[in-house]
Amino acid sequence: MRLKDVLLQHPERRYIMFGGGGGVGKTTFSAATAYWLASQGKKVLVFSVDPQASLTDIFKRDIFGKGPVEIMKNLWAQEVDADSHIREYQQEVRQKILDMYGLPAVPEEIENYIQAASAEPAMEESAIFDAVVDVVMQGDYDYYIYDLVPLGHALYYLSMAKVYDEWINKITKLREEMREYEEMVSRLRHEKESEQDQILQELLYIKNRINTSAGILTDKTKTGFFFVVIPEAMVINDTQKAAKLFAQFDVPVAGYVVNRVIPHELLDQNIPEYLRRRIAMQDQHMRDLQTAFGDQVLASVPEMEHDVTGLPMIEKLAAIMFA
Repeated sequence: MRLKDVLLQHPERRYIMFGGGGGVGKTTFSAATAYWLASQGKKVLVFSVDPQASLTDIFKRDIFGKGPVEIMKNLWAQEVDADSHIREYQQEVRQKILDMYGLPAVPEEIENYIQAASAEPAMEESAIFDAVVDVVMQGDYDYYIYDLVPLGHALYYLSMAKVYDEWINKITKLREEMREYEEMVSRLRHEKESEQDQILQELLYIKNRINTSAGILTDKTKTGFFFVVIPEAMVINDTQKAAKLFAQFDVPVAGYVVNRVIPHELLDQNIPEYLRRRIAMQDQHMRDLQTAFGDQVLASVPEMEHDVTGLPMIEKLAAIMFA
């Protein structure tokens, strides 16, 4: 089956993700897929949640941190500014503390804690995935194309989502039991029932956000996750390991797309011997890919003669991917 067929036969898959190791072509494939879907008349948002990726460079447009930017008819692109999202989160926490406790200002020791927590390594991943929830919950587009963060980051977030979920479930249960007790005491004393528990509501809000963001990655009906690989032994091995880990977290892998394949047509030309050997080596790796992933290998993209930047090159890549 071809990549084109997989997308056309599953129009319910609104969330398309490209993942893989660094430098394999996730961002360019995301851009080309978004371009192709937009050219089919679908309203599409392609957005990057990888701080090191750059849709700005690929589309030759100033996109970073500006929200959805219209690229062409039916196509918008967005680069998430994680640092800005963290700052917004910090301010939200400060405001909730002020509102909840009626304080005129956030105490210094709490401010220091907020700053320290925001510097924690996982905060960036959490902010990125939280931003994803903000984007997709609006439901403004037919398709959302994710240029996903490196695989290790996504797996870390999925594992932490389960830990957070279990922890919040326990805390929420204890809080609910405590609230029932407080309300019973209030009734016995003929007092006014306690006001809505703000702490409980906040815990439930956090739980919902975590479940929503993790649920996007694991929705077998609406989500299609595609691994981008290149024909190199280490990348193939890493992809096989990642695919097994993703299966443990129920991430629905829709297929594999191979990038940077040296064209066989070069063999008919006067090329250096090292390039002939490299083509032979890639042929073996392509056989390894077929052995490992079988008919889940949906497309093979040759090494492009130019960097994929600007709409003409994106259109050319899309024509190859969806031939």
